[in-house]
Amino acid sequence: MANITAAMVKELRETTSAGMMDCKTALNETNGDLEAAIDWLRKKGLSKAAKKAGRVAAEGLVAVESSGHTATILEVNSETDFVARNDQFQAFAREAAKIALMGKGTVEDLEAAHFPGSQTTVKDRLQELIATIGENMTLRRVSKLEVSKGVIASYVHNVVSEGLGKIGVLVALESEGDVTSLSTLGRQIAMHIAATNPVAVDASGVDAATVERESNILREKNAGKPENVMQKIIESGLKSYYKEVTLLEQPFVHDSSKTVAQVLKEAESKAGKPVTLKSFVRYALGEGIEKEEAPDFAAEVAAAAGTKA
Repeated sequence: MANITAAMVKELRETTSAGMMDCKTALNETNGDLEAAIDWLRKKGLSKAAKKAGRVAAEGLVAVESSGHTATILEVNSETDFVARNDQFQAFAREAAKIALMGKGTVEDLEAAHFPGSQTTVKDRLQELIATIGENMTLRRVSKLEVSKGVIASYVHNVVSEGLGKIGVLVALESEGDVTSLSTLGRQIAMHIAATNPVAVDASGVDAATVERESNILREKNAGKPENVMQKIIESGLKSYYKEVTLLEQPFVHDSSKTVAQVLKEAESKAGKPVTLKSFVRYALGEGIEKEEAPDFAAEVAAAAGTKA
């Protein structure tokens, strides 16, 4: 039997995008012949992933998982919503979220992590799913939140299965107060975030480029005003902007007469201790992905015939 080296496995994997263990098996089955191994993988349907890598994957699922004072959220994409309802796909998303609890909260770290009791990495398993199901899939993003004391609440919107849906939210509340009270509050705030999509906890967390863009818009709208007046306009305009897009200043969706900051302050009496909203994460499936336009079938036929549709 030929000596199968790591370099040989790596080369075959880069050529076919098949899983590492599948590549090793293929090389063993073909006595180390690279071309024969490629054919072996093709016959087994395991080298399809590379052909599908260019397709837009904007459907899929958002998964959340929590354990104690740690929680993770991830987005795994597929080409169609049909695949998102596939049991294997859902099992992968759910298990990947659990594995992410033990990691660093990055895609690279999660892809390299192994399934419990297995030599198969998360990346390998995803490649196997691509070959089996026949669609491009991507592990797009992952985040991890932790608190030393308190709770991390979660909410999933458009649930397709436990912990899986189209929008996922995590909210980290730091507090030594009553856990039950904190959990209820955290879930309500998570639902608020799902509905309003704030950009930051407060004004200090708003990206500097975003602040600059909003300031420039205000300048253009009020062109010609004296600089001292312009500064007051920008200051006032940014305050209004922060009220719209920062979590603590937004009107609470469950009681619009109060801001989220006011709700947090009032909650301290029930919790028995001060409550700090440390951070949050909101993932909406496919946000920011440019989807392909559906093909114009009539135009395609006309183009092929050399006529106008």
